[in-house]
Amino acid sequence: MNDKDCTRIFALLSEYLDGELPPMTCAEFEAHFRGCPECIQFLDSLKRSRDLCHQFGKSIATPPADEAAMANLRQAYQKMLARRRAL
Repeated sequence: MNDKDCTRIFALLSEYLDGELPPMTCAEFEAHFRGCPECIQFLDSLKRSRDLCHQFGKSIATPPADEAAMANLRQAYQKMLARRRAL
């Protein structure tokens, strides 16, 4: 194991977690993980981050903006543009 191996793994870790890598590459990564606590720590951290993002995404539903809110946003945007042009 060397830094070059870790760099390669770090670059492909998301694809590894998503199951997008060929089986042979996954086997190489798993063999590397057995002897590299730093990569295991990074892998665990990425798994936790991914899981938290999935949980957060499920718990927050953004309601669609109603027409009045959109009109207010357009009006505020137009005012901002007008102020910039005036400068």
